[in-house]
Amino acid sequence: MSNVDFQKSYDTIKSLMELQAAAITKSIEQQKKSGEELSAFFKLEAEKAKEVKSPEDLIKFNMDANKALFELLKSQGEAFTSIANDTREAAMTELQEITK
Repeated sequence: MSNVDFQKSYDTIKSLMELQAAAITKSIEQQKKSGEELSAFFKLEAEKAKEVKSPEDLIKFNMDANKALFELLKSQGEAFTSIANDTREAAMTELQEITK
């Protein structure tokens, strides 16, 4: 293996490690954001629950809260998927460079 090939391999491995570190950092930041969003969501819903006066209100409140929670969780899942996809695409680009 020539020095050029070794350097290229080293640079690729270094780039991949940097990508992994960045992905972990983004994932941790997203976890923190997700936790804060969930906490805020439940605090708001607890306040809304105080306005429930009838069984009909309770049913509507429950349906609306469940729908909102589902949407929140869906968007959080999409954020994590985006981090994973961006990292995967960047890693594939790096790995393709080593084969050139």
